[in-house]
Amino acid sequence: MIFNLLKLLLLPLSWLYAAVLAVRNRLYDRGWKRSVAFAEVPVISVGNLRVGGTGKTPHVAWLVAWLQARGQRPALLSRGYGRRTRGYRLATATDSAATVGDEPWQQFGQFGAAVPVAVSEDRVAGIRRLLAEVPALTAVVLDDAYQHRRVRPTVNILLTEQQRPFYNDFVLPAGRLRESRSGAARADAVVITKCPPDLSAAARATIMAQVHRYARPEVPVLFSAYDYGPPVPVSGTAAGRMAVPVVGSEVVLLTGIAQPGPLLAHLVAAGYCVNHHARFADHHAFTPTEIAALAAQCQPGQCVLTTQKDAARLQEPALAASVADLPVFYIPITVRFLADGEARLASLLGSYFPLPAVG
Repeated sequence: MIFNLLKLLLLPLSWLYAAVLAVRNRLYDRGWKRSVAFAEVPVISVGNLRVGGTGKTPHVAWLVAWLQARGQRPALLSRGYGRRTRGYRLATATDSAATVGDEPWQQFGQFGAAVPVAVSEDRVAGIRRLLAEVPALTAVVLDDAYQHRRVRPTVNILLTEQQRPFYNDFVLPAGRLRESRSGAARADAVVITKCPPDLSAAARATIMAQVHRYARPEVPVLFSAYDYGPPVPVSGTAAGRMAVPVVGSEVVLLTGIAQPGPLLAHLVAAGYCVNHHARFADHHAFTPTEIAALAAQCQPGQCVLTTQKDAARLQEPALAASVADLPVFYIPITVRFLADGEARLASLLGSYFPLPAVG
């Protein structure tokens, strides 16, 4: 009741914020504010309308892997949220989460030299630098750039959580939307993320009808779920010197992500006994004091489970001594599309990235 009253009181501020953003978007839509399209390579934007985690990183990883399977050479460009540097930066092995941001550093660790990973607050300048420095590129994937209107992407992919869909939300501060629901009209595909694998056809049809109140009628609405892999040792920790924790064992969970609920639910459903959950805000920069407190919760024989994004931050040089004796494993996440979602997304992208000729 108190929450609903507070939301009601904040609605006038939300309307004001939404109006300002609507004017900004109209200026871009009419061409009065300049947006840049790149004829050199297709640019794919992946983003959301809502503040907080909607699963962008694993969906970006799916997209990069799909492009590689088509014989393409993609690059990743992000703002690099949470980094301590500014300007354009092309990630190298000497970087860290502090210099490029935790998500780009995770992506660099996942794809290595095969996929250039760069960060830049100015996406236009960032794409131009990438094209100049890596002339063999055939695609650029923009991570979290849905509101970055200065770039006109070739394909605009909008993500929204099944449990927190944009069409049930409000603009900040009454809700969590970065802009009004009408922003979905810019999407070329909408992906409903973090769905239960057995989401029924009737439930999908209901969600599609709600999405199409705001998205264009011809835009495909797709559904995806998470697949969780077995624990992976985090380098620089004691995990490499012990066996992978088995289902049924007691563990400590460490998260610094926006929505840790699905991971916690997976671990419990899988049979792990989570004795303690150290939960921090999204992109939280861990400190040696916090790691020491975590170690105090980890009893002999137990290990620490975390996310791949959190693992990227745990590998900061400043934390090396703190985590060295902790057995830390991350749980890898991959995206799986439901029903014919993968085929429909491949059909949309295939016109820009045809299969290479055989023979």
